[in-house]
Amino acid sequence: MKGLLLVCIGSFFGGGARYLVGKAVQSWMAVSFPWGTMAVNIAGCFLIGLLSGLSLGGNISPTTKLVLVTGFCGGFTTFSTFMNENLMLGRDGSMLSAVLYTLASLVLGLLAVILGYQIVK
Repeated sequence: MKGLLLVCIGSFFGGGARYLVGKAVQSWMAVSFPWGTMAVNIAGCFLIGLLSGLSLGGNISPTTKLVLVTGFCGGFTTFSTFMNENLMLGRDGSMLSAVLYTLASLVLGLLAVILGYQIVK
């Protein structure tokens, strides 16, 4: 139960940061391209890489990792988790799994969004 609470706290702040960063970046851009979302995704990937690297080196505690990696980064962007999982699959020698995971996530995710739109039409 303590772990869930820590993740929820991190997610709360990560979601808030996502909203603020995304809106700030988007307000600087004159075009309708989703720059805010892209900036959040890239920043989240950098942050999860940094924190996971620190965790592997024993420089942050498992509790801190739970709050920041699972909670904050998960609330900030699930894309960072997706990319980190791909890295772990590749590092473990499962490049085929990493490629299949990426392709399946993109294709099935897009199909799921299309299906969701079609259901409410």
